Amino acid sequence: MSEYRVRFNRPTLVGNELNYVTDAIQRGRLAGDNLYTQRCHRFLEQLLGVPKALLTTSCTDALEMAALLLDVQPGDEVIVPAFTFVSTVNAFVLRGAHPVFIDIRPDTLNLDETQLERLITPRTRAIVPVHYAGVGCEMDAISAIAAGHGIAVVEDNAHGLFGKYRGRYLGTFGDLATLSFHETKNLTCGEGGALLINNERYVERAEIVREKGTDRSRFFRGQVDKYSWVDLGSSYLLADILAAFLWAQMEAYEEIQSKRRRIWQYYDEQLHPLTLEHGIQLPTVPPDCEQPYHMYYLVLRSLQERQALIEYLKSQGILSVFHYLPLHLSVMGRRFGGKAGDCPVTEQVSDTLVRLPFYTDLTQEEQDLVVAAVRRFYEPT
Repeated sequence: MSEYRVRFNRPTLVGNELNYVTDAIQRGRLAGDNLYTQRCHRFLEQLLGVPKALLTTSCTDALEMAALLLDVQPGDEVIVPAFTFVSTVNAFVLRGAHPVFIDIRPDTLNLDETQLERLITPRTRAIVPVHYAGVGCEMDAISAIAAGHGIAVVEDNAHGLFGKYRGRYLGTFGDLATLSFHETKNLTCGEGGALLINNERYVERAEIVREKGTDRSRFFRGQVDKYSWVDLGSSYLLADILAAFLWAQMEAYEEIQSKRRRIWQYYDEQLHPLTLEHGIQLPTVPPDCEQPYHMYYLVLRSLQERQALIEYLKSQGILSVFHYLPLHLSVMGRRFGGKAGDCPVTEQVSDTLVRLPFYTDLTQEEQDLVVAAVRRFYEPT
């Protein structure tokens, strides 16, 4: 089916995106770190209370910057969940690190903090918790374990902007954290990301790494009379024309979050009866977490049931999708020693999770089509 009645995702315009993009063009300053980039930086720093936020071309690039800032070397080990996007691990493997895959909890689908201690070795350089669906990992336990071993924490917070754990924003616990502004995220500019720097020892070097290994930022602040190549780095700056689009979304973030909260809660209310009758698992949000309403998913009883539901929804003009495949069982994961049975919860969830359509402008009428189709699948008349 080429056209869906309900798409899985649709980027949302909230009002001023085109005006700000036009303004950026008229100013003639389209490259990074101009007016709109600086506005986005201030927004993140002030809202989250972080010492420094830097826009990047993607969350992937922000993760790669984190690996550079931590001086990850060949032979270092990095603990990452087996259930995550490939960028989480690639950023460190590119520096020569050996990934150590950890399984996830069956409730939140986050890294299982109870398994951390047994995976830490003298070569462990970093722990990378991923806040799945924007629900916070057990950061108190993770942070305490990391501190006890002198290990850095890098939060992959691609899903979790505006989420909180025990009253504190996600992305503010680790030495470093990353954000995504991909078109599927709550706030978007198509492609984009950010690096959040909570440990101030990394601030100056982060600016250098982000500017191709030069001290160009210091030059523009008048701190040096010329800039030159002083470190490793690459071109990680987001174009200001994209930051202009993103700034319009940041201005309207409360409206966006309000709409997404309504969508998430409606799904949860309407689909809750299926949990008891058909053994479906709905998203778990612990009481000490505030989620950002990033996605809505179901965990079913088998791969066959998941695939049948996806196909049925497709036949009804509704696009639903599965999510991550187990990294430890991928071609690359097996090169690093991954094998079936290493992360059983990941393997089970990967086979049985389905994501329902979710975007800021999803209407209740569209949601009703989704809900009714899911109900018909389980309770045909």
